[in-house]
Amino acid sequence: QVQLVESGGGLVQAGGSLRLSCAASGRFFSINDMGWYRQAPGKQRELVALITSDGRSNLADSVKGRFTISRDNAKNTVYLQMDSLTPEDTAVYYCNARARRYVFRREENDYWGQGTRVTVSS
Repeated sequence: QVQLVESGGGLVQAGGSLRLSCAASGRFFSINDMGWYRQAPGKQRELVALITSDGRSNLADSVKGRFTISRDNAKNTVYLQMDSLTPEDTAVYYCNARARRYVFRREENDYWGQGTRVTVSS
């Protein structure tokens, strides 16, 4: 059982910045990958950024050079620093975590937060 809570969304003008946070809590043995997805109005959900437990990250081409993903394993928290925002970044951003619940089971499941809305005005 893993709960993810996102924060940091809001309204910002084009060219501005936001920092999203996602804290994981609950009962689990370990968290592997953590990531951020977004879903814009009328579009499918897409992967924005992913970071592994040892800090390796990858970003969608559309946000490379503008966004940075990081994590604090001690706090079970993942961050998304978003700079040089454009109206095309407007979406609901969802936190995702892949967690192993049990010591005795290697099975991992994906968990999702409720989402935080980011609106970028022109």
